[in-house]
Amino acid sequence: MKITRIETFAVPPRWLFCRVETDDGVVGWGEPVVEGRAEVVRAAVDVLAEYLIGKDPLRIQDHWQVLTKGGFYRGGPVLSSAVAGLDQALWDIAGKTYGAPVHALLGGPVRDRVRVYAWVGGDEPAELTEQITAQVEAGFTAVKMNGAGATSPVATAAETAAVVDRVAAAREVLGPDRDVAVDFHGRFTAASSRRVLAELGPLHPLFVEEPVVPEHGHLLPGLVAATPVPLATGERLYGRTEFLPVLAAGIAVAQPDLSHAGGISEVHRIASLADTYGAQLAPHCPLGPIALAASLQVAFATPNFLIQEQSRGIHYNKDADLLSYLVDTEPFRFVDGHAPRGDAPGLGITIDEAAVRAADRTGHTWRNPVWRHPDGSFAEW
Repeated sequence: MKITRIETFAVPPRWLFCRVETDDGVVGWGEPVVEGRAEVVRAAVDVLAEYLIGKDPLRIQDHWQVLTKGGFYRGGPVLSSAVAGLDQALWDIAGKTYGAPVHALLGGPVRDRVRVYAWVGGDEPAELTEQITAQVEAGFTAVKMNGAGATSPVATAAETAAVVDRVAAAREVLGPDRDVAVDFHGRFTAASSRRVLAELGPLHPLFVEEPVVPEHGHLLPGLVAATPVPLATGERLYGRTEFLPVLAAGIAVAQPDLSHAGGISEVHRIASLADTYGAQLAPHCPLGPIALAASLQVAFATPNFLIQEQSRGIHYNKDADLLSYLVDTEPFRFVDGHAPRGDAPGLGITIDEAAVRAADRTGHTWRNPVWRHPDGSFAEW
């Protein structure tokens, strides 16, 4: 079996899909994208495709080595994301070829269902109680929310109180038996995070995500030591070597993204690395159906898995949503806040190719917003 064609599709709301075809007629799908830079990743996939055309798709690990290390300049979000989508597609082909779900190829399932959480925003708290109530009524046992919008370099008393008030409102709705995770999104400095985390402890968040930007990962040991709140990070880290220092710093939850951190192959290894530090895996995934399908396959085969992000109804999803490009939506039918394990081969989903090709003709040019402080200086989004 040989790879004969690799195509990419820019589909709303902000996703990039890739399709890998073989001469045996087996097709695999992946989701290589950097949100806001889809066109750049698309070009990277085209370059990497030059190597893959004519190759045996089942030599996944060998291809991963060449795609990530075959160029003198390595790493970074664009290359890692291009490799990630292609890697997902190759695992999809392997599963379809062997007639098995990817989680079986990774060593077999360790659980029957995967806990997932729902997004409820949080930048603006006005509708927070209503949004959380709706997710609880839909069966979810956990939600995630932004801790704040644009935040001063040193958080004011009002900004600190607003974060605590939002989380307290969430806890009031959720009660003691459900969970809230809080995303700081790198919007806080280490000093501000330390101050806010001290106030959040009694509200018992499942974790606080990205308490500082990834460039300030060297400050994580101090934050870990200063708070009982479990800290999480990793959506902007792209391989084992980048996860090693933050795991050594004592984070509780590693959050690699299956569409950024080298795909199924590398995230499976990151999970094993995290396990040696007693850390849990909670893959980042505010993306499309292929990225989620890949994430779930890893989750089913990962002993130290905690919870899975998913994008149904997320505020980014305009013009299309998680289920828009699927022939059968059953794989993403969540029951009591969990995704049941399926045994369909490959990634376990069937992409509506006609819908994808039609959407690509429209495409998208999604960009993340640029925020500024009241004095006109740049603010972290």
